[in-house]
Parts: sequence; structure tokens; C-alpha cells
Amino acid sequence: MTTAALMNNYGDRTLTLVKGRGARVWDDAGNAYLDGISGIAVCGLGHCHPAITEAIATQADTLVHTSNLYNIPAQEKLAEKLVQLAGMDNAFFCNSGTEANEAAIKLARKWGNEQGKTCPTIVVMEHSFHGRTMGALSATGNSKVQAGFAPLVEGFVRVPYDDPAAVAALAHNDQIVAVLVEPIQGEGGVHVPAPDYLNQLRQLCDARGWLLMLDEIQTGNGRTGKFFAYQHNGILPDVVTTAKGLGNGFPIGACLARGAAAKVLQAGNHGTTFGGNPLACTVALAVLDTLEREGCITLAANRGAELLQRLSTAVADLPQVVDIRGKGLMVGVELNAPCGELVGLARARGLLLNVTAGNTLRLLPTLNINDEDFTELCEGVIELVKNFSPAA
Repeated sequence: MTTAALMNNYGDRTLTLVKGRGARVWDDAGNAYLDGISGIAVCGLGHCHPAITEAIATQADTLVHTSNLYNIPAQEKLAEKLVQLAGMDNAFFCNSGTEANEAAIKLARKWGNEQGKTCPTIVVMEHSFHGRTMGALSATGNSKVQAGFAPLVEGFVRVPYDDPAAVAALAHNDQIVAVLVEPIQGEGGVHVPAPDYLNQLRQLCDARGWLLMLDEIQTGNGRTGKFFAYQHNGILPDVVTTAKGLGNGFPIGACLARGAAAKVLQAGNHGTTFGGNPLACTVALAVLDTLEREGCITLAANRGAELLQRLSTAVADLPQVVDIRGKGLMVGVELNAPCGELVGLARARGLLLNVTAGNTLRLLPTLNINDEDFTELCEGVIELVKNFSPAA
């Protein structure tokens, strides 16, 4: 039972996890579970990866924190590595995906103010999720998570996801400065847009002088089979945010920018006490090195294709299955009714899964999942879906 000393914002939690190794975790009673959501797309390299453990221990014994009043060699090295991987120009480091999105929102606001906009406005999408701080919450397209927090921050206009024409129809609005969008909507139900959606948004932004800002908090760091999802499209955004898998469980986020957007934030415009400290950046460097050394991004692409194929072959034709979709190891199985009970049923058979948007079973396994664990994951999900029967 959860202690009363904690605020109740997570509700009752009945499972206590105390140890992890690879794709598996153990509870306080010694029961093992296959982790099919890897900390909600965070532990892409699995739990307690030796390279990450070593990086944490070594740096913790050297220097943990100094603040951004001083040069941080690991931060500089991480920035150089990330901008090279992303095709961007510079980086700002923070502690989470929400903070990275706040940095992007502030960047777009300042960009607009410098152009004389009286109400710099960002185009955002229905069913999106960008975080829970006030700016990111206001950008989010989910009335449920916004409930109770009015008044929200102004300066956002919302359109349907995967609808370039709806964005183009806003061309008359001379206050728009940017478009903020997830390449794949994760919390919204693992929605994958048309293959040329991002390309069309890039063209629209270029034509109107808007910034294209991509929220790759969940899709980044190899999750979709490329380091960033936009790399499937052969385009570059003006701003991209990332977090989750960047630290493999250690808190770190980043906002990357290029071109004119990279020159917007100057001394005194934005900052963070903890962001980009020596420990966080050392861990992220170890993550990037390990992703490359172990070929994890290629593994994610191949495993993801196999997962979609196995699920489609086994359950796509069942009446309770609405859709199976995803890219890389970010997969959703949409059912024809709310399916929250599948989380408990999965746990009872030693499998940790997640339901998002009420009726979509979301799979976010480790990128380096081995053959045995992968087979167990596939078989477990297939059995759960086959046995799912909506309540009358």
C-alpha cells in the first residue's frame, strides 16, 4: 500500500519493483516480470546495463554537480555528439522531456516577439501530449489531463493530427510562429501519420516562415529504428526535443535547434540549476556510445518490423482488434473497447504492459531485447488480445 506521506497524484500502486536486469524486473516478493514498456520508453538499453552502471559509478566518484556557472566538459562533448547525430547546430540540456518542451515553447515565443508579434502563437495537435508543466500542458491536446488547471497558457491553436490541410488553413493567422508536433503520437494512442506528413509540415513552415518543432521525447534515441523519427522522412526540423531514452533512466532532456532558431536564446533568457550536470551528461554519453556499439537502433528497426508482422498475422483479423500500428519498437494494438484490465491480466502472467488512450495496448520494449524475451512478449500479447472480450 502506498504511504500517506506521498501525494496521491499516482493513485494506488500495488506493485513494488526492487531490482532490474536487462528486460526483466523483480518485485519485493521475488516475482520476475518481463518489462514490455521499459519505464515508458526510457530504459531502451534495459535495466542496469553494465556500461550505464559503470558510467554512473565512475562519475559519481569524480564530480556530480557544479551548476552551469562553469564549463562542463561532458556537457560540451554530449552537445557535440547530439547535434552531429541530429543534424542540428546547438543544444540546451535540462532534466526531462517536459522541460525540453518548455524550452522549445519559450524559444518560439521569443522568436515571435523579435518579429514584432503581439501574441506569438504555436500550432499544436489534437490528442497530443507534451508534458504537465503549464506551458507543455497548455500545448497538450488532452482535456482530461488539463482538467482543473485553468486558466491555461494562451498562444496555442489546435488542429487535427495528420492533417496538413488544417495547418495550411491557418495561413491567414499572422501571429503563428511555429508548429509543434510529435512524429508519432505516443500517449495519444501510438498514432502513426501518413508517410509524408512531416514533409508537408516542413514545406508549410518553410513557405510561411514558421519554425517546425518536433517533440521526440518518446520517439527519439532509436525507438523507431532511426535515432530520431524525422530521419525516416529525410527532413530537418528547426527545433527538436528529446529525453526519455537519452539517459536510460537517469533524468536528462535536451532541446536542439538549428539555423536562425539556434540563435534565439541568449545569455539570461533561459536556464536550469541541475540540467546538463556532469553526471547526467556522462550517463547520456554512455547511452549514445552503447546504442552505436551494440547496434541497438538497427535491432529496434528489425524487431519492430517482426513484432508488427507477428501481431498482424495472429490477431489483426479478430473482431476485437481495430488496428495494429507502430514504427520500430513503438507499437500499439487498438481494441474496440476500453481495455485497462489487460494491464492486470498481463502482470498476473509476468508481463508489464501499458494501456494508453483507454483502448490501445502500448508496447515499448527494450531496444536490445533478446530472442527469448521477444518471443515471450509476442506470445503474451497475442494471448491477451485473443482472450479480450469487452464488458457488456
